Amino acid sequence: MLDILLLRKDLASAVARLETRKNPQAFLNVEAFQALEAERKRLQTRTEELQSQRNQLSKQIGVLMGQIPRLNATEEFDQADFNKQQADAFKLKVAQINQERETFDARLEQIQAELHAMLAAVPNLPHESVPVGADEAANVELRRWGSPKAFDFEVKDHVDLGAPLGLDFDLGAKLSGSRFTVMQGPMARLHRALAQFMLDVQTGEHGYTECYVPYIVNADSLKGTGQLPKFEGDLFAAKKGGQEGEPAPDNAQLYLIPTSEVPLTNIVRDEVLAEGELPIRLTAHSPCFRSEAGSYGRDTRGMIRQHQFDKVEMVQIVHPDKSYEALEEMTRHAEAILQKLGLPYRVVCLCTGDMGFGSAKTYDLEVWLPAQGTYREISSVSNCEAFQARRMQARFKNAQGKNELVHTLNGSGLAVGRALVAVLENYQNADGSITIPEALRPYMGGQAQLQA
Repeated sequence: MLDILLLRKDLASAVARLETRKNPQAFLNVEAFQALEAERKRLQTRTEELQSQRNQLSKQIGVLMGQIPRLNATEEFDQADFNKQQADAFKLKVAQINQERETFDARLEQIQAELHAMLAAVPNLPHESVPVGADEAANVELRRWGSPKAFDFEVKDHVDLGAPLGLDFDLGAKLSGSRFTVMQGPMARLHRALAQFMLDVQTGEHGYTECYVPYIVNADSLKGTGQLPKFEGDLFAAKKGGQEGEPAPDNAQLYLIPTSEVPLTNIVRDEVLAEGELPIRLTAHSPCFRSEAGSYGRDTRGMIRQHQFDKVEMVQIVHPDKSYEALEEMTRHAEAILQKLGLPYRVVCLCTGDMGFGSAKTYDLEVWLPAQGTYREISSVSNCEAFQARRMQARFKNAQGKNELVHTLNGSGLAVGRALVAVLENYQNADGSITIPEALRPYMGGQAQLQA
């Protein structure tokens, strides 16, 4: 969530930066925001005036009532009676002020809720270093690693290569519907090997703490990382019932995780960390569940776009001064996996129109897929700055002893299914067998090749 003080200080500049994002989309109703802000200011000014009046009246009441015990003589009875009447009149005014303040406070609370709901739908501001552009055509390639292999036979895609080895899309559709997959035998083992390999590299070489997290989370967790309320249509919802014979609890709405970024990042929700605890590096292997709303007709063949897929996720919680250093570091951590697997890839800086909702800056890693003759995304690494932390109230105590928002980063290290696709296609042989990358052989019992 954006800092509302930034909008109050320079709304025009913030709106100009937002307008570089994907269009057409109204990220902020400027007129409604300005109207609410004007009303808020008016009410707060009036509330402060009423508070000042109440303080003055309370002092006067105190003085008048304090004088009464000293005015007991008969000749001073009239003055005492006057003081009491005056104090009662002031008390009546105080009661009227309190009633007016209650009305204003209720409206102010309502305005704050409306502003909060408005800001919850506004994406992060792009960092000044992000290239400006309308869509992926404006993304900037930063570097490449490895050279695509020249095959002396007609290459097959992963669907045809995987079918004899246990990759079954028809069975996935039978069990669950389109965009689900069943893997058996060699494919299931290779998939597991990739995930274990990725976890071992991220924990053993890059200093991440391995976590096992829930695959179902509450709405607060998804609000904290920015999936709710704006992207509810992309989620799979699960309704939690009560015990037998009991009504479902009020917080019954739960969701399958779209990525383990959600539970990993929310570990620090509502926490105040010691500065010495930073940075925190977390990783987890989990399934991810996405409805892929709005993507129908895209990547319908194979494993590129599934409703259920696996990822090894990386999350870092860092000091604000270190977040862009951490972004470069995490990108190298994702690249290391591809390099160890010997898979050609490129690194792309996403433009303003292609970035995710919560990101201030994102690097995509795109792996070479021979059957498509192009690079396809296999990892996104994003710096969200304080955007998620503000929603989660994730803070640390800085050197001055004040609470300050942390910065959060997340990235794939890597998407397991897409890595499987890349291995199948880049390591295919003319007879349909698959050479297993050397880095994976210890996880495959020393096996060097997959054959039907």
